[in-house]
Amino acid sequence: MNTRVTIAGVEWKNPVTTCSGTFGSGMEYGEFVDLNRLGAVTTKGVASVPWEGNPAPRVAEVTSGMLNAVGLQNPGVDVYIRREIPFLRQFDTNIIVNVCGHSPEEYLDCVERLADQPVDMLEINISCPNVKAGGLSFGQDPKGVEWITAEIKKRAKQPVIMKLTPNVTDITTIAKAAQEGGADAISLINTLTAMKIDIHRRKFVLANKTGGMSGPAVKPIAVRMVYQAANAVQIPVIGMGGIMNAEDAIEFIMAGATAVAVGTANFTNPAATTDIVDGLETFMRENHVEDIRELIGCVR
Repeated sequence: MNTRVTIAGVEWKNPVTTCSGTFGSGMEYGEFVDLNRLGAVTTKGVASVPWEGNPAPRVAEVTSGMLNAVGLQNPGVDVYIRREIPFLRQFDTNIIVNVCGHSPEEYLDCVERLADQPVDMLEINISCPNVKAGGLSFGQDPKGVEWITAEIKKRAKQPVIMKLTPNVTDITTIAKAAQEGGADAISLINTLTAMKIDIHRRKFVLANKTGGMSGPAVKPIAVRMVYQAANAVQIPVIGMGGIMNAEDAIEFIMAGATAVAVGTANFTNPAATTDIVDGLETFMRENHVEDIRELIGCVR
């Protein structure tokens, strides 16, 4: 029984990774999860300089999910290189570094500083607000997506995954733009913009007013967008959005995802990723599936 998949020439032992921002670098989960069992570990967003993030409160529970407005708080790429990469290199898993930025220069600086580091892939978070475009997300403008992807590809030495925002009219247009820019793969969906109000205090629950919605409630939207994107491009798709168990993961794979990323589930079950690996193997064994690739995009 073969669970291996290959994305942009990088072989994963199985199609399961973590969602950026939900797993740190794996250090926090080390006592709960055997990182050697994962196809890859995707790190929290890393910027060229430290980011403080948004003011508290910045996390709120909602029906079938959660809102977060953490603001991509991180210590910066220099600390990541010194502390996080050596930790992850101890394990037999691929390292995917998630890169964020507020301007093209910030993205490119971070990508250049990671170029010679022992990491396997880069995931570029283009849901960040572009301060040079009045706060519009990089990922909401097809021309901007193609341009920033092409510029990153000129400088990156690792395969580049562009992480797409769902807060657009047509996800296929954005997916195609990433492909035209030279992306090696795409990942989706990032969180949906949402809001919660405390009716007793007559205030927004989050200090930022809005936050990113994740969890089981977004899964049907994510599956639909992954299906659309996978059928619009010829590069691999990594699916995410509300995956809580192996059945959810298989749904994304059947919709066309070559791999899946697990996010919010890590907060309710620290062993969610390895449970999903086990569940995938059980499903394949019970359904006489010899190769995981038989399931990728099998629903048309």
